Amino acid sequence: MAGPKFGCARNRLGRLLAFGRVTTIDVSTDELRGLYLDLVKRSLTGALAEDNDSILGGVRTQGATTLKRRVASSVGQLASRFNFEIAYKKPYDAELRENGLDWPSRAESMIGLRRMTNIQECIAAIVADEVPGDLIETGVWRGGACIFMKANLRAWGDHTRKVWLADSFQGLPKPNATEFPADAGDRLHTQTGLAVGAEQVRRNFERYGLLDENVEFLVGWFKDTLPTAPIERLSLMRLDGDMYESTIQAIEALYPKLSPGGFCIIDDFGSHSSQAGQAVHDYRDQHGITDEIVQIDPFGAYWRKSA
Repeated sequence: MAGPKFGCARNRLGRLLAFGRVTTIDVSTDELRGLYLDLVKRSLTGALAEDNDSILGGVRTQGATTLKRRVASSVGQLASRFNFEIAYKKPYDAELRENGLDWPSRAESMIGLRRMTNIQECIAAIVADEVPGDLIETGVWRGGACIFMKANLRAWGDHTRKVWLADSFQGLPKPNATEFPADAGDRLHTQTGLAVGAEQVRRNFERYGLLDENVEFLVGWFKDTLPTAPIERLSLMRLDGDMYESTIQAIEALYPKLSPGGFCIIDDFGSHSSQAGQAVHDYRDQHGITDEIVQIDPFGAYWRKSA
């Protein structure tokens, strides 16, 4: 996807003293924006620090089903009470992190670099084409994707759009197989590492200097928060609910508010094709949506809403 074309506008960065004389350095706005956003997304995904430790009691062992992992998690949680962390090093795989196929221990996002870049390209197109509306993610974990949305808006000098974060902030719901048969047997609700409190997410925004009055939290189950959310229009909606229930509830409430030219991103389209993916197909079929679905990586996909 092509970003906005802004020509060769130059932006004066500052003056440096060198060898007794003043030297003026000019750097293009586009170059600075690109460097900033690249740094932020590599930090948020753990690619910058090559974050691949496996921490006992951390996200990779919490809610585990095997006895070995449950014991490891218990030992790690006990150590954490005394301010100790038990971890073992694993080789960092750049390709896995590029495609969001692994699970960083400390980073703010697990979606990988390609899905982060997709957010960046979508927002660039929204700004260039002046597509009206706010941005939202449903299912935010530690808030990394939403932090990156806000970083992009800041980089483009957009101080009017809101970034909405919708989450229970207590993990995923137990499956309601009676109403949503596609979720039968789902065990994501046992993955306690997916439960991150709203205050921790706010703190993550603050650490990046991006928390302000245009960052809004919708705390609760999607069925309770999204139908009545005070959102007028959206330019980007990013659904990351994994389950059929979470996905269909989000798309039913939000897609009618998506502006023409806006983007609908499904994080779990490929990874949970029988749940999130099926919910998307069912909604599109019901409403006659034929806009092309574009695969981002093995997990995520998106389409741009036509007029």
